[in-house]
Amino acid sequence: MTSPATIEIKDEIAIITMDDGKANAINPPMLEALHACLDRAEKEAKAVIITGREGRFSGGFDLKLMMSLPGEEVKALVDGGGKLALRLYTFPMPVIAASNGHSVAMGCFILLSCDIRVGTAGDFKIGANETAINMVLPIFASELVKDRVADDYKTRSMIFAELFDPETAVKAGYLDRVVDADQLMATAMGYAEALKPLTGSSLTGNKLLLREKTIAAMKAGLPD
Repeated sequence: MTSPATIEIKDEIAIITMDDGKANAINPPMLEALHACLDRAEKEAKAVIITGREGRFSGGFDLKLMMSLPGEEVKALVDGGGKLALRLYTFPMPVIAASNGHSVAMGCFILLSCDIRVGTAGDFKIGANETAINMVLPIFASELVKDRVADDYKTRSMIFAELFDPETAVKAGYLDRVVDADQLMATAMGYAEALKPLTGSSLTGNKLLLREKTIAAMKAGLPD
């Protein structure tokens, strides 16, 4: 069976690609594959780029699977997503998201967990749609929204479930920059090359200091 996430190391830059052939749904196989890629990145790289497939970064949690699971397994899956977000948010090197297109729900929380977010221009939707699908955000997700989404967009994002085009997603705080599709990976690689010399204990320490309150709140909402 083909892995839904793969890794390639180029000049100490780990390029992690999510591609399940569909929506890049976050489910146990995807979580397992992403953690395996991050394990290797910690050993062999000094910067990480996370990207998806053409037109789709991630559509979020696998809702079809969640509807078939008992409550405790749904919670375990959501907690698994939270642990992934926390790992990215505290990762001991620069993490750059190269968002190829749609990034909704857990997909947008992965964006919010990354240090730098580059998005593809186009007719794409980015944001948290949980209210619209009758869900309350898990604590890890709400804390990321509070920390990284711009004040004028917090209510629109978290309460009104508004989804944004890439240019508006920059204003909202989900993305830092939007480029044409053919420039996405080159732009992400440029950030990674510029930042990888900073990887070390000081970068990690300052990342943890800056995000200390959010990290503590995220951890409080997750099982050990």
